[in-house]
Amino acid sequence: MFKISENVRRLTDEEKLQYENDGYITGLPVFSNDAQEDLNNLFISLSSRLNSSIDLNQTNMWHKASLTFYNLCRTPAILDYVEDLIGRNFFQWGGQFFLKEPKDGSVVPWHQDAQYWPLSPAKSVTVWLALYDTDEQNAAMKVVKGSHKEGMFKHHTNKASNLVLDQEVSHDQIKEEDIISLNLKAGEISLHDDGLLHGSEANNSDRRRCGITMRFAPVNVKADLSIWPHFETQLARGVDDFKNNPIAEIPRGEGTPVRKFQYSKEFVSQW
Repeated sequence: MFKISENVRRLTDEEKLQYENDGYITGLPVFSNDAQEDLNNLFISLSSRLNSSIDLNQTNMWHKASLTFYNLCRTPAILDYVEDLIGRNFFQWGGQFFLKEPKDGSVVPWHQDAQYWPLSPAKSVTVWLALYDTDEQNAAMKVVKGSHKEGMFKHHTNKASNLVLDQEVSHDQIKEEDIISLNLKAGEISLHDDGLLHGSEANNSDRRRCGITMRFAPVNVKADLSIWPHFETQLARGVDDFKNNPIAEIPRGEGTPVRKFQYSKEFVSQW
């Protein structure tokens, strides 16, 4: 399953510099064209566990629930790219699907991840794995390059029913000339900084668009448990000499998250 692309590699010095300056890297090869059926089967297998009343986009912590999902996140090529950005000692703390079915109308408003995350220091890297070809027609993620260097933007609340998130940055704060569409082929990933402005429009095509996000951070990052009591980590590579955060058990089977925030102990009975 999940045949690795023959083009996997380590990040170049130029790509590391781009990440520092622009806040993202895109088009990195991980899985080969031969893995497209497996990626589709993964999506079908995991998403079909949810009943129709639960929005896949509103579930999280798949890495704490599902051994299949956890193993996907431990793909060496993915961890190599992350290590090249944040060093050899890092943990995973998030794993989620972002789905837009054809013409479903859902929108991810412009936002910075750090607006939502009570983590210090703000050093998280998000991996966005394309399960299907993703472009501007089916609502690829867009970023504002360099915006991670401008501090926190002003977010306001918008509870419109078609928005995946309820905090957004108004368009008058965004430099239109710096917007980049992170088009990806199935099996490729992008990486972005937690301070980077990003979002995605509605999928007006006839093609499904779905990505898996994996959130990684260096082991010195600490969560404010008074805000996020559910926060737990799983060491992804190296050692954790800081031990700042609770640790989630590695899944021993297949559990299914039904909410955004859940403790790993909630899944044990499903294994």
